[in-house]
Amino acid sequence: MLKKNLQSTGLVGLLLLLIIAFNANSQTNDRQINFTATTWTDALKQASAQNKLIFVDAYATWCGPCKILKATTFKNSKVAAFYNQNFINTALNMESGKNSYLAQEWGMRAYPTLIVFNPKGQIILNTVGYITSADLIRFGEEALRRYHAP
Repeated sequence: MLKKNLQSTGLVGLLLLLIIAFNANSQTNDRQINFTATTWTDALKQASAQNKLIFVDAYATWCGPCKILKATTFKNSKVAAFYNQNFINTALNMESGKNSYLAQEWGMRAYPTLIVFNPKGQIILNTVGYITSADLIRFGEEALRRYHAP
């Protein structure tokens, strides 16, 4: 009987641990921009299906301002709520694989470059360099205004 209770307690403990881990992960994701599209093609498909704009964080792994942007601005809860609601978000290492061709096509000159595209892949708005949380929200609002303007 004692052995059976310990086994049950162990299962309950394991389930509780999994629930806590899942909730912690969910809370973290709610507090940062969720970069759900892993490739440019994936971003285009998602944007078309959901009729949303695409927000691209075009970065390089060696880029200091890119790392600061990811550690600060992208983890701001207001920024996260705004971008997760209004955009398909993708972060692309522009020096990796096919992305290097996109870097040439998009005329990358410096990193980070933040770009908003329409669902057809046409650039609506872009900016280069580190950007604060308030400025990133204004950037996104301007992109939405331009897209919805007559």
